[in-house]
Order: sequence, then structure tokens, then C-alpha cells
Amino acid sequence: MANSKRTLFLKRRLRVRNKLRKVNAGRVRLSVHRSNKNISVQLIDDVAGRTLAAASSLEPSLGVVGKNNVEAAAKVGAAIAERAKAAGVEEAYFDRGGFLFHGKVKALADAAREGGLKI
Repeated sequence: MANSKRTLFLKRRLRVRNKLRKVNAGRVRLSVHRSNKNISVQLIDDVAGRTLAAASSLEPSLGVVGKNNVEAAAKVGAAIAERAKAAGVEEAYFDRGGFLFHGKVKALADAAREGGLKI
């Protein structure tokens, strides 16, 4: 029986998170979620169980409401980089979830790196 898209996505997400947990040295996690209409990202401290900063394409201040493209992802990446600096986070590990590191997810990560966040 063939696996559904959702099942394969969940397997990828668990595989990525488990590998990242093994190499995590107390760093915060930059977690990405992409839907058909929006993209969002959070800086999560897994030790304390808190979200330190977040950014989303739903925020009117970014000027990309209703857009879900590479340019919107780049703006969200730049926003999370500056919010990470404000929260005192210099370094994080990138949790792509079950999403492939391509297109919007890659644009977000590149913009966060250019903004000064070490991934």
C-alpha cells in the first residue's frame, strides 16, 4: 500500500527533529511552518519550552499579507533575524519540519543568515 503525502510528511518531520535533537548543544530551534497561503517561523527554546520570537507573513507590518512566495519568505526571514537579535539569540539550528529545503523554505533561511542569525 502506498504511503499518503501526509504520512510521508510526518515521517520526514520526525526524522528531521530526531536528528536535530541529537546534535543540539543547548541552542534554540528555528522552526518553519509553510501552508498554501502563508509562511511562519518561530525561535523556540526547547529546554525552557518557550517561544522567544516569531514572524509570519500574516503580519501587516511586513507588507506581504496574502502573499506566499519567495519574496514574502525572504521578508519573514529578515524579520526573524532582527527579532532574534533583539531577544539576544545569535545562533540557532534550522528545523525545516517536514518541508523540503527548497524554494520558500530556502529563501527564508538565506534571509535569516543574511540578517546575522547563525544557522
